[in-house]
Amino acid sequence: MDRILLGHGSGGKLMHSLIREHFAPVFELGEMGDAALLRLDPGRIAFTTDSYVVSPLFFPGGDIGELAVYGTVNDLSVAGARPLYLTAGFIIEEGFLLSDFRKIVRSMSHAAERSGIKIVAGDTKVVNRGKGDGVFINTSGIGGIIEGADVSASRIRAGDCILVSGEVGNHGTAIIAERNGITFDPPVVSDTAPLNGIIKELLRSLGPDVHFMRDPTRGGLATTLKEAALECGLCMKIKEGAIPVAPQVTGASELLGLDPLYVANEGIFIAMVEGRRADEALSVMRSHPLGGNASILGRVEDKPEKLVLLETAFGGTRIMDMLEGEQLPRIC
Repeated sequence: MDRILLGHGSGGKLMHSLIREHFAPVFELGEMGDAALLRLDPGRIAFTTDSYVVSPLFFPGGDIGELAVYGTVNDLSVAGARPLYLTAGFIIEEGFLLSDFRKIVRSMSHAAERSGIKIVAGDTKVVNRGKGDGVFINTSGIGGIIEGADVSASRIRAGDCILVSGEVGNHGTAIIAERNGITFDPPVVSDTAPLNGIIKELLRSLGPDVHFMRDPTRGGLATTLKEAALECGLCMKIKEGAIPVAPQVTGASELLGLDPLYVANEGIFIAMVEGRRADEALSVMRSHPLGGNASILGRVEDKPEKLVLLETAFGGTRIMDMLEGEQLPRIC
């Protein structure tokens, strides 16, 4: 037997075999009850859920398994939480190769270990051939709010500086290149990575002077900044020349007719910090392995309200709005 069968989702022997042989030893699961029993420290928690339908399932720099873990780890981290526990739900298409399934499960295990999070519960469903496109994964995560962390759009203030932790556009560009058989030299590789380490260092150094964080996934940098502007009612002013974009991503965007500011990312985050501490925040980011290309993009201003303004390299100003429709479908 080298493929997933409908019986693997039936609740019978095949399903129990799948769980016992492929999930339990890799995720180090204990008792197979209907719920995981967890210990949480007193205080506030963060809770998030997300689903992953990326195509292709394996891409330069990662796969759907680690993407599912890191995506949830990062959503917890930008909320100011220390990721603790993760659940994983699989919807698998009949006929899916067990060898690919094992790769994905092992990838999730490695990603969880790297992130310091524990996969504690899950679920498996198998759908008819042609109804699931290989495998879809849902992950939910719980984390404890780090002491002193207080990040939300309501805390953004005029005078805050806007920082990004790394290059933009790498993930979405890697996906579209792999999907269409396009190669670049040097290759474009997804930035998929866990952000909890670099965010922990930033919060440890700046504490409540970190006012806001978010990871610019679908919709990219521009859409995420626009969401923040709408939520806080202020203006985000950034400089085009300050945005870190890899040369191969710029070239690919020109070739494919994309705007890298709207292309998805999976291993960077935006932070808005007290203006007087911007240089310190930048130093903390750049001292971490994931923050070598960190940059101060610009500042938050009172007016014009709810806008994102990009100062172009030619001295003009461009209004950045939310992404209309889909530049790249199925990128996460």
